[in-house]
Amino acid sequence: MRGARRTGAGRRLSGYVLALLLAAGTLVAVGPAAGPAEAASVCHGRPTRVLGFATGELRLFRTRHYVCALVVAARPGVPRAMAVSLQPRGGRAAVTSGRFARQAGPVTVHALNRCVRASATVGGRSVATGWILC
Repeated sequence: MRGARRTGAGRRLSGYVLALLLAAGTLVAVGPAAGPAEAASVCHGRPTRVLGFATGELRLFRTRHYVCALVVAARPGVPRAMAVSLQPRGGRAAVTSGRFARQAGPVTVHALNRCVRASATVGGRSVATGWILC
């Protein structure tokens, strides 16, 4: 009965394979750790401001050179009119508008050493800032 006995290396290898399959099966059954509410942002930089309003929230992110904005609906699902605008002082506004189910944006502007103002609309309700992040 040659080959019927396993060597120590063979047992270790089968143990590693079994542990790997078990971990993969658990990940498939349970899913990743982050849920849909914890999804990564599409804007780069650190979160700077979050302005909530009745139908959504305006999120602002900043890096050293850029500011990014997006608006997220409070109740995603049905496409509705949304718009997000971001304007650096002395520059033109970057605008994204249309009918979206979850979010409008991102819009990004170059804002090194400049103030910006942002506005957002979801389903007829809106929020706007003055000159911020100066």
